[in-house]
Amino acid sequence: MKDGKIFVDTNIIVYAYDISAGEKYNKAVEIMKELWNTGHGIISTQVLQEFFVNVTRKIKQPLDVITAKAIVKDLLKWKTVTVDGEIIIEAIDIHGEHKYSFWDSVVIASAVEGGARTLLSEDFSDRQKIKGLDIKNPFVNR
Repeated sequence: MKDGKIFVDTNIIVYAYDISAGEKYNKAVEIMKELWNTGHGIISTQVLQEFFVNVTRKIKQPLDVITAKAIVKDLLKWKTVTVDGEIIIEAIDIHGEHKYSFWDSVVIASAVEGGARTLLSEDFSDRQKIKGLDIKNPFVNR
């Protein structure tokens, strides 16, 4: 992960705080530590919103609101892409061309807008390239 900026999808960050996720937890913690150490992490306002909802409501041992808010405040130190009208229009094009859900297309458009070279997520086809962005599933054994 030393070759440029990396956009992190919601699932990676959620796994880093979900101790019940087993190996995915371990891998996600490793990824997050490296991104904090290198300063290469990029996120979006959408990812932060999804993260908050998921860690306070949907994981096996939900975080309390105060803890989740503190994590969001820390993550705001990373480059954060604000989802705006241009990203929404770009996401619609990605959705039409690649048949991803609209919300997943917003993630891709945000990563491109943020200047990421790589998007880490388990929600997309591993090793796909869209608009110069390398999409990787860090949980796939290579």
